[in-house]
Amino acid sequence: MARVVIVGGGVLGTMHALFARRRGFEVVQLEREAEARGASVRNFGLVWVSGRRPGAELGLALRARALWEQIAAGAPGIGFRPDGSLTIARDDAELHVLKEAAALPDAGQRGFELLDPSAVRAVNPALRGEFLGGLQCRFDGIVEPRLALPALRRYVAELGGYEWLPGREVVEAVPHGVRDHTGAWHRGDLVVLCTGAARSFAPAAVQRVRLQMMQTRPFGSRVTTALADGDSLRYYPAYEVPGRAQFAPQDVVAARHRMQLLLVQRADGSLTIGDTHEYDEPFAFDVDEDAYRHLAGRAAALLGTALPPVQRRWAGVYCEVAGGGALYHRSEVAPGVVLVTGPGGRGMTCSPAIAEETFA
Repeated sequence: MARVVIVGGGVLGTMHALFARRRGFEVVQLEREAEARGASVRNFGLVWVSGRRPGAELGLALRARALWEQIAAGAPGIGFRPDGSLTIARDDAELHVLKEAAALPDAGQRGFELLDPSAVRAVNPALRGEFLGGLQCRFDGIVEPRLALPALRRYVAELGGYEWLPGREVVEAVPHGVRDHTGAWHRGDLVVLCTGAARSFAPAAVQRVRLQMMQTRPFGSRVTTALADGDSLRYYPAYEVPGRAQFAPQDVVAARHRMQLLLVQRADGSLTIGDTHEYDEPFAFDVDEDAYRHLAGRAAALLGTALPPVQRRWAGVYCEVAGGGALYHRSEVAPGVVLVTGPGGRGMTCSPAIAEETFA
């Protein structure tokens, strides 16, 4: 039986383990920590179709969305929910952009529907604040990032022919093999490096991005969709429509942190809220309270009520291909050794489709 060695225990590496086993390969997966601690567990758990660039990026996200739902049938512990999303307009300029997006040729592919305030509240009764309307995307989904990886590994293990080796940091790659920090060699017909934001093996074309997020204690009402505010329209390529040029300057704090509000309710009722974007390294070791105050205020305004107390805050780092061209990076770094990295903010969304492409 052909053997595949996967380096990296994040969502991209674990999806590669799953698709390798589906192809009938024997798999060993290495992870430098006891459990993955990088961007794969520090994100919203969004399967985000709505904001993707038309063409190849949207196609990759739609394929991944279908795969997430398929995988969830065998691994319900990932917490997949096809809840969709709402992007909320607070002023006339944002509402105009939502109207333009709802009229795009690919709006049907994204499941877009423009809603007035009463229709928004019918879809998501937790939204009791003041706003002018919202854009629903029916094809967005949610998974539980802190639960998904163990659930995926259990699913892969049930297929047999799979070994999980945590606490093994890879320090050297040679044709068809890698050596970990203990001196042990792991060889296979193929080695796939999914090392994320780690410096190891990272090509010059990949840059790192730092974000800040937080999570509250359980919220008293059910938030039935993922939520985004109008600032997300400034950043996502799906909304590159003429009306975006009419936006007023962004709030000073939001602009400084390149910020948008995204909000997702976790399975336990808590709210994950973010996020910021920082590109200039070296990154600070601390987090900025101004960003959290701004995000909390935006979230409370949409919900029309005070938020529960914050129970945790964190920063995370992911990597993306610089320049906005390629959707992610794949290259052969040695015979039989392939590096797959740099999906950026698409990583959680697109990981199953990326893994499928690797083995196609």
